[in-house]
Amino acid sequence: MILKVKNLSNIGGVVKAPPSKSYTHRAIIIASLADGNSILHDPLISEDTISSIDACRLFGAEIDLSSDNSYLKIKGIEKIENHSKGPIDLKNSGTTLRIMTSVAGLAQNETIFTGDDSLKSRPMQMLLDGIKPLGGNTISILKNGKPPIAIKPGFVGGKSFINGNVSSQFISSILIAGAISEKGIELEVKGDFISKSYVAMTLDVMEKFGIKLETDLFTKHPDCDLVEKKCSSTSFFIKPQKYIATDYVIEGDYSSASYLLGAIAILGGEIKVKNLFKDSKQGDKLILAILEDMGAEITVTDDSVTLKSEGNLKGVNIDLHNAPDLLPTVSVLGAMAKGKTTITGVHHARFKETDRIDKCAEELTKLKCEVEEKEDGLIIQGGVSSGTVNSHDDHRIAMAFSLIGLKHEIAIENGNVFSVSFPNFIESMAEIGVELDLFN
Repeated sequence: MILKVKNLSNIGGVVKAPPSKSYTHRAIIIASLADGNSILHDPLISEDTISSIDACRLFGAEIDLSSDNSYLKIKGIEKIENHSKGPIDLKNSGTTLRIMTSVAGLAQNETIFTGDDSLKSRPMQMLLDGIKPLGGNTISILKNGKPPIAIKPGFVGGKSFINGNVSSQFISSILIAGAISEKGIELEVKGDFISKSYVAMTLDVMEKFGIKLETDLFTKHPDCDLVEKKCSSTSFFIKPQKYIATDYVIEGDYSSASYLLGAIAILGGEIKVKNLFKDSKQGDKLILAILEDMGAEITVTDDSVTLKSEGNLKGVNIDLHNAPDLLPTVSVLGAMAKGKTTITGVHHARFKETDRIDKCAEELTKLKCEVEEKEDGLIIQGGVSSGTVNSHDDHRIAMAFSLIGLKHEIAIENGNVFSVSFPNFIESMAEIGVELDLFN
């Protein structure tokens, strides 16, 4: 379907940020592994998180969604066992695939995970290698290091290491399963550790569900390059424990809020976004500093963000090393700003739903924007024109590029994919005066 801006009126206002997709995934999976009954308040119910719900149900969790989608009741798995009669289709959810791969190794029977064409392109070999010393017996069925993935029983924990430069989800996967394994987990992450904030989110949820752990993740080592945020190694140590059921509130999502904040930054006006926490561990909170550097005025309270803008943005230099999901948003903001925007540190964005560096460059070029593609980012000279672009079935590209439609006529093919992470995207944008239209 085609997505485009239909109308603009009364720009600005107050809107609630959608729940965090990253926190929702982690809370669903961990609550499903916990002893007892948990309630998850304000979860994100989207295509991706439904994949986690469905997978956990197949492993024995009892999960009930309230009629108004405001909470999930989860009774944890008593005996980890795959009850599926065939391969488990995770659709497009890379987070579900990666976290559940280690969890499936705790089961007493074999599991096969598969998904759509995009999921089948996601690299997995580093995770498969990382869990091998822990008793994990996993293979890429097509022997290309990608899904479909077959996981046999045997994950007992112990010591292992993994490189940190491909996906933080590999690390989260090992930690979540390792905490309840027979031996616990001692994991060393070697080299450049990308997207540390996502692992910090994982640890946050694990601790809320009763896990005690030791890590130097937050330690400034003498050999750290604090500019690039690179460290020679990071260690995690977790004794064998049990997750304990709890009531848990999902915080708002800075990634999704970036489109709401970005819209007002581009158009000018004022917006207040509720349910964004000042002390959040989300790396995508960086969007506030980016928008401020571009010329917007930002005010942060304990649980909300207010943005004021004159609509005259300027280009910036930004390292998205720990916030790769912001790449599409910042690319579009740079294209709509005056001057040059340089984005670095996001080589790992090439392994998301699409190669986001390449696809953002390709689609901006269609709009006559001057773009130079680098191995780890983009150099964008502000200035775009009207035209038609394609989302490449990437939810973040679809939502980000819709912001260009605020000032230029633009149509986004395959624009309905926003439901993967932000199913109420059209309704939320309407609350701030941006009317979007979907049509065949």
